[in-house]
Amino acid sequence: MTRMPKFSPRPGPWLAGLLLAASSTALLAQAPPPPPPPGASPRIDAIRKAGDLRVGVLSNAPWLNENTSGDDKPTWSGPAWILANEYARLLGVKLRPVQVSHETKIPVLASNQVDMSITPLAETPERMKVVDFVIYSNTSVCMFGRAGNSKLAKINTVDGLNSPDITIAYFTGGAEENWVKERFPKAKLRGVASSGGTAPVEEILAKRADAAPINRVSWVSLNHKVKGLVAYPKENNCQSSQEKASPVGLAIDKNQPVYLNWLRQVEKTIQAKLTANESAVVEHMK
Repeated sequence: MTRMPKFSPRPGPWLAGLLLAASSTALLAQAPPPPPPPGASPRIDAIRKAGDLRVGVLSNAPWLNENTSGDDKPTWSGPAWILANEYARLLGVKLRPVQVSHETKIPVLASNQVDMSITPLAETPERMKVVDFVIYSNTSVCMFGRAGNSKLAKINTVDGLNSPDITIAYFTGGAEENWVKERFPKAKLRGVASSGGTAPVEEILAKRADAAPINRVSWVSLNHKVKGLVAYPKENNCQSSQEKASPVGLAIDKNQPVYLNWLRQVEKTIQAKLTANESAVVEHMK
């Protein structure tokens, strides 16, 4: 790939103005800002010259969804796709999806195979060392148990689960293991081997555990399939949870300040639209 050479542009007066504009709250009510002028961003210049915006794609609901049914519906949808389309529209170029894998979704940025990776990525300290993020959502964890469990009858908050009377199950080696140990030091903990599911629901149904963690998005589907469950926090069907919260967004290669700040400004102007679309997708997942 020779489309985009490595570069480390120095922020100039134009970038200073861009950063000042980004700090204005009035921006939220304005139309998306136009792209930087020619010469301000080597990346944007290359995108315009090529006539397409290359985006790394890998399905991850509800943020980026692939239609594999073979019908006439668009192949890709979701907040990430809406945002990428807005970038392409403002740049006056075509949007070109490039299929990536879990192993390549970040390396493709440094190797210049894509201009951005829109497969939804959680922002972590490790990833922030090699890429920059445009955040538009978040992921978090809920706790759930049996609605008929007498131990849970008087518990209304996640904090209430941190008790010696409560047994919490988790997948050994799973993403929530360390968090569970730190979040519930007073509870009895039960590590189990992963069953390939999204959460150790079998432990809850078999009454070997009182509660277990689950991703807030996965909870919607589980709650629809398995009746008689209750989630914590209870508000908004667990979708407002801030437990183990992590920002989610798209990523670009580092050292592209002008490109990055323009992308972030555009995202702010359509944040409400992205949030509404995510909510609709989650509701459809039931």
